[in-house]
Amino acid sequence: MLTNVFVTEFGELMALDPAAFRRKFRKMAASPFAFYRGSACLFYADVQGTADEFLDERTSAVWIHGDLHAENFGTYMNAAGVLVFNVNDFDEAYVGPFTWDLKRFAASVALIGYEKALSDTVIGDLVAAYARSYVAELRGIASGGAIGSLTLDTTEGVLHDVLQRARLNTRVALLDTQTVIEDYDRRFMMADGVYAVGEEVRAEVAAAFAEYLPTLPAWDSARPEQYRIKDIVLRKGVGIGSAGLPSHNLLLEGHTQALENDVILYMKQGQTPAVSRWITDPRVRGYFRHQGHRTSESQRALQAHADAWAGHTVLHGIGQMVAEVSPYAADLDWSDVNELADVTGVVGHLGRATARMHSVADDESAHDLVDFSTEEAIVAAVDRDEAGFAASLVDFAHAYGARARADHQIFVDLFRNGRFPLQ
Repeated sequence: MLTNVFVTEFGELMALDPAAFRRKFRKMAASPFAFYRGSACLFYADVQGTADEFLDERTSAVWIHGDLHAENFGTYMNAAGVLVFNVNDFDEAYVGPFTWDLKRFAASVALIGYEKALSDTVIGDLVAAYARSYVAELRGIASGGAIGSLTLDTTEGVLHDVLQRARLNTRVALLDTQTVIEDYDRRFMMADGVYAVGEEVRAEVAAAFAEYLPTLPAWDSARPEQYRIKDIVLRKGVGIGSAGLPSHNLLLEGHTQALENDVILYMKQGQTPAVSRWITDPRVRGYFRHQGHRTSESQRALQAHADAWAGHTVLHGIGQMVAEVSPYAADLDWSDVNELADVTGVVGHLGRATARMHSVADDESAHDLVDFSTEEAIVAAVDRDEAGFAASLVDFAHAYGARARADHQIFVDLFRNGRFPLQ
């Protein structure tokens, strides 16, 4: 089954760029958690069709992250200029059962806990704490409370430290790692994985960029200079989730001609989210014009005050997601979180962050795909058996964590023995 699921999900991209997938699979072979991060398609093949008493017509149609594991959280500078710790990476976002997000996260906690040699009892307590914080936050929002954010003013401990480190980053430092100054202006530097583009490609990307600009909520057509393209390069995805996907980086003038205000954007081919293979609702399937549109709209739906540069376009007939390469992005590094009190605190914060994410995109948002109060619908479903709700996530975390560890070993043996079409 594992081979069939992977070939179905990645077969076309494997054929286009087998070297990228050899790199991806070697990263996935490193640990069960690394394997889990790169195998959302297998997760959904496993969970779809299973009984779930907390799903009904409404709670099965919530805007979800789609790949909510414990490392898909980090910092970003929102459109209001505030540093926020929240979910990131919306490549897999879609509309589906809210418990699929929670289960994917819970299993990732089990895998991280196992790597840290935590007992099954402690892992169960962590998952239960995540479930309680999630439900408590949703209840507060459903009762009229504001949807808050994890910021420098509302965090402490590990997450506060992550935000403080992100605050030390600067746009100039980012620009200096990716660009050089020649003839009094910036250009991209050539480095590993970065390729120059010819005039024809440059013109095609520039045309796609022009089509992207009107998709920005804050597009200012009266100030065209800030959108002037200085340079374009091709990059090839080397991350676990972006293997085989081509993308272009664009260097823009920014809001002034000062060189420290230049902006780097990426224009990346949208990918079909793994969860969408198991969602048959025609209203959901017909809502998105292409995968770039789905990704950018999902980010705006799930992330309050999202990246002001998040938008979409089409290049060579393929949907593209466009967003800023932000200097203020910093991921949560679980290797730095080892004391049980710290782990417990982080998991509680992430439960609240998940609840806020599920609450943002509903009947009160700018998106009409989910036209009911998600927090009220989820709280009503959980109220049928709140104790059973937490217990079901704990049981799933233990069971799927063990399954992922076993699947990881199967995957490693298949890969090292040449059972995937990567020649």
